[in-house]
Amino acid sequence: MSHIKSNLDKLSREIPQDVQVVAVTKTRTEAEIMEAYEHGHRAFGENKVQEIKDKHPHLPEDIRWHFIGHLQTNKVKYIAPFVDMIHSADRLKVLKEINKQAARFERTISCLLQFHIAEEDSKFGFNMAEVEEMLGSSTFATLKNIRVDGVMGMATFTTDMDQIRREFRQLKGFYSQLKEGHFRHTSHFKEVSMGMTNDYQIAIEEGSTMVRIGSAIFGPRPVKT
Repeated sequence: MSHIKSNLDKLSREIPQDVQVVAVTKTRTEAEIMEAYEHGHRAFGENKVQEIKDKHPHLPEDIRWHFIGHLQTNKVKYIAPFVDMIHSADRLKVLKEINKQAARFERTISCLLQFHIAEEDSKFGFNMAEVEEMLGSSTFATLKNIRVDGVMGMATFTTDMDQIRREFRQLKGFYSQLKEGHFRHTSHFKEVSMGMTNDYQIAIEEGSTMVRIGSAIFGPRPVKT
């Protein structure tokens, strides 16, 4: 058995069945993706528009593509025809563009609201005040071709596991606040996307429903020369 298949088997034993694993395929080949696919995996995530756009036509149609990277509004049109979920909806402007492009293709696109939870300037995302203002706006009420399914966040890149746990706990708190205040009767608002290869176990302990895992499935990325 290949290392990809054995790694997926290991994760399936470690991760609860109600937590979805999104296999992160950044820089991975179509052959590597197919190994995971042939072992039964269907949810794959990319963080570059060009990469997901290039791979999509060459891979099976029943793959569920998740876009997990920072998304520029002028790139939304390239993924709108096929993307299953966009994790990185981090501002109203991008949600409006996702809605516009989804309408063009007569689709409704699932989105997660990305919160800035890390103590790093390089990370993107809403704060709670911005989300509260947006959800109460007349503009948001017109967005009929998006579906807000939950929240997403990225922890600080650090070896301090206590800090990572605090940040994940904060995101789960934001989710709970929104669920109670805006989505109490919305069954599809249920996702908390947090946790990657180095911290997914903590994320699951803190309430993650969706983890984004790359190297723990495919192995270390090749070193650029």
